[in-house]
Amino acid sequence: MKYGDKIIYMEGVITEVHDGSISLDLKGRLGFMKVPMRMLITDYALKVGQEVGFNMSFLEVLGPDANEKYVSNIEKRRNKEV
Repeated sequence: MKYGDKIIYMEGVITEVHDGSISLDLKGRLGFMKVPMRMLITDYALKVGQEVGFNMSFLEVLGPDANEKYVSNIEKRRNKEV
């Protein structure tokens, strides 16, 4: 990575709870995120309205070229939906 890491503490509110994931709205009108259950650390039963906190850094594009394997998989999924 070219740039130094700047970790930012962020918070959100759970908006949906599913078997394998949760959805949350980020505070400060920063958007929406869906997270797999395996990424959660909790001692509580999950429910809509609970607040969550996490550390986040900036995303950095690693190169100019797209990974063709991923692009073809995305196109295959899109074609199945149509």
